[in-house]
Amino acid sequence: MSVGVLRALLVLTTASVLAACGGAGSSVGSAPAPVLARSPNPGSTPGTGSTHAPGATPSATAAGTQTPQPGTSATPQPGTSATPGLSGPTPSATSSADLTCDTATYPSTAYVQCEATNYAMVTQDETEQAMPAFVLAEETQDGTNMTQWADRALADPSWLYPQSGNTPYTPVGTQWSGPATGDPFRFEQMTGPDGSTFYTTQAVVTPFVAYDSGCARMSGRVWAPASSAPGDALPNVVIENGSVEAPETLYWWAAQALVRAGYVVLTFDPRGQGRSDEQTPTGTQGGNINDSVFESGLVDAIDFFRSTPSKQYPNNTTCKGVYPTTVVNYNPYWNRIDPNRLGIAGHSEGAIGVSIVQGYGGAGAAQWPGKIDATNPVKVAVAWDGLFGPAGGDVGGIGNMTTSTKFTARVPAMGNSSEYGLTPTPFTTPPPIDEHKDAFSQWVKAGTPVYELTIRGSSHYEFSEGPGLPATSWCPNPSANECENGWGNAMSTYYTVAWFDRWLKLPGEYGYADADARLLDDNGEQGRNKMSWHFHSARSYPDRNGVMHVCSNIRGGCADTGLGPNRRPSTAALRASAQGDRGVGATQR
Repeated sequence: MSVGVLRALLVLTTASVLAACGGAGSSVGSAPAPVLARSPNPGSTPGTGSTHAPGATPSATAAGTQTPQPGTSATPQPGTSATPGLSGPTPSATSSADLTCDTATYPSTAYVQCEATNYAMVTQDETEQAMPAFVLAEETQDGTNMTQWADRALADPSWLYPQSGNTPYTPVGTQWSGPATGDPFRFEQMTGPDGSTFYTTQAVVTPFVAYDSGCARMSGRVWAPASSAPGDALPNVVIENGSVEAPETLYWWAAQALVRAGYVVLTFDPRGQGRSDEQTPTGTQGGNINDSVFESGLVDAIDFFRSTPSKQYPNNTTCKGVYPTTVVNYNPYWNRIDPNRLGIAGHSEGAIGVSIVQGYGGAGAAQWPGKIDATNPVKVAVAWDGLFGPAGGDVGGIGNMTTSTKFTARVPAMGNSSEYGLTPTPFTTPPPIDEHKDAFSQWVKAGTPVYELTIRGSSHYEFSEGPGLPATSWCPNPSANECENGWGNAMSTYYTVAWFDRWLKLPGEYGYADADARLLDDNGEQGRNKMSWHFHSARSYPDRNGVMHVCSNIRGGCADTGLGPNRRPSTAALRASAQGDRGVGATQR
């Protein structure tokens, strides 16, 4: 299947999943009527720790946040190391994985029982979202989001000009209601550790509007640690959405985790998604029709993120006057980022975009198309369902893909894959156990560091926290006004931060010292017990001492978890990793 065909599949499958799940207030099928009441701050953008109107020139800090001290880094959060600037969350050795299902033969009663138990995990979130505390939070935030969408249109009617393609129902999820709400506890209006506490004590967040390369308006926000200040040079990450009904709100879990770990972060809606324009003024469509937007839009977002007062975002000049909307000409936190430490992450179509964009500029690849940098500035990538290889092949829970775009496995990359994919159904026969390692093998062949993991019992929606979308547990205790400590999303958060820490942190920074230890903590809470027994998870990368860590089946058990300076894997081990050797404890089916 080509990348172009993926669009129709994603639209159809997401619509069918929403219908099967009752929609949870989704705008797919029956869209809610827009709310036209005004909020106290007309034209404001919801969910930020700032009171700037969209497009307004931001101040250095958001109202209500603590005053940052020059030269400081992110303050460690509860449960993390007590030594700021050095270690991240402390790895915690627990019990090793139960390999009963790994060794269950097929066909057998034991295999059927294992699969039934495994598949039941994919709807764990339904019970959680039926809890009164979650229902109340979602309904409250839905109403707030819809009101703020209407406020923006009243303050700037050009958001509903016909040439924008925008309506109360397009882009899909534009009102941030139903599944497009995301985790309702991650908005500043909500009381709790991920709500008002985060926005008033841990982060400064500034919304922006800028033009993409087709002169469609791109809506997003830039996040920075509240303890940071102009003059700091922090690692930084751009996060790209998935498609269909997946606005940036569904990825604020990653933005918050990275800010807490000391990163400056940009989240945004590519054209055709969320609060951005549905199409260009000339009618060129956005991501739900034109999937190339997930590459071009990501490059645009990177350009904006790297713009400064002296090197302003060029698309705003090219598109000046297309709409009366005020646009921001450069990253409001430009003087808090280290331009040499950029990472990118994305989900679904965004994961494919991340996989392609990281590889621009490699030998034989398409040249870097950005307008700020002469060469590709990306240093590391994370692809949530999933990592896509230059030669095509399996893409996590999406399936097999091909593309005519030329790119290479240029930078260290991590793939997080799901077991049951877009439309979860149980396995009636065992799937190919190394199926999710196609891109992994291509990175190994290129000699580029890579890590691939598949989450046990998971769906495509582990990485997009959306009410009504089937997934493992991600909000087990909503009565605490937070959605933390679930299954799949908690695991992805852990490995995502650890991978970025491994490649982007510098000595003395929070999370630098133990990034490798976290990535190798196979018996920890987020380790191999959470990894799939249907699909192998694997790694092939060097630690900070230059020691290669190669394991083709992490769940089965690895011998590469030590950090000694004199260990090197054998040539046979490297070859086994590239070819998908079944390794220790694997089922021979």
